[in-house]
Amino acid sequence: MSELAIDVRGLNKAFGKKHVVKDFSLQVQRGEIYGFLGPNGSGKTTSIRMLCGLLKPDSGHGTCLGYDVIKDPASIKREVGYMTQRFSLWEDLTIRENLEFVARMYGMRERKQAVDSLLKEISLETRKDQLAGTLSGGWKQRLALAACMLHRPKLLLLDEPTAGVDPQARRDFWEEIHALAATGISVLVSTHYMDEAERCHRLAYIAYGKLLTTGTPDEVLHQVSLSRRIWITSLTRMARMRARLPEVLIGRSPPSGPRSSGG
Repeated sequence: MSELAIDVRGLNKAFGKKHVVKDFSLQVQRGEIYGFLGPNGSGKTTSIRMLCGLLKPDSGHGTCLGYDVIKDPASIKREVGYMTQRFSLWEDLTIRENLEFVARMYGMRERKQAVDSLLKEISLETRKDQLAGTLSGGWKQRLALAACMLHRPKLLLLDEPTAGVDPQARRDFWEEIHALAATGISVLVSTHYMDEAERCHRLAYIAYGKLLTTGTPDEVLHQVSLSRRIWITSLTRMARMRARLPEVLIGRSPPSGPRSSGG
């Protein structure tokens, strides 16, 4: 068995004339927590959906959990847990009813025992009869994670899982993620929070559909191209600078302005 949970190279995806993901390559070790950074609209969600078999790449090749991302997406779906950016379970069902429904979707045997066990593991047992729609953001997040874990996946793909939840819920969530990784589960998680990025084993930074850099948190967060370069411009040139920002970020050319300073 390969030591890589994810090994993809040169993936591309376009919607009409918009090239959303450009030559995306990524390698994630088994049991690793891999952080995925980038601004909104950078292609993170599209990349994740290609990895979990929900979107077919236009070109490129690679594997996820040993399965071909183009030829065998159905097998990937059975062994991956995908947590979407927005809460996507049923708010008019209880926590238990939601999990039982997900278990039926996966065709799981002994569903009741599986749900009972997971309710205890994720600390949801005392709220099992509460409607999902009445839960706070942190508890909805915990329920969504439970739904991802129900079929015992080998890889978790988490798309900004802590957006909009309070700091304590974020800390509790990350403790759970590290506990899962300790059991050998691989995790790819997108986030906007730098304190969360520093809790990952490695990071990737994507902007305007292009992967800019990968490395340890210290290597990525302190690279000159991401955190130490400052450009100063006048307000009259702001519109032109904004239009050229994608070129600047991916290193095609330096900006033009009245002054430039290295920070």
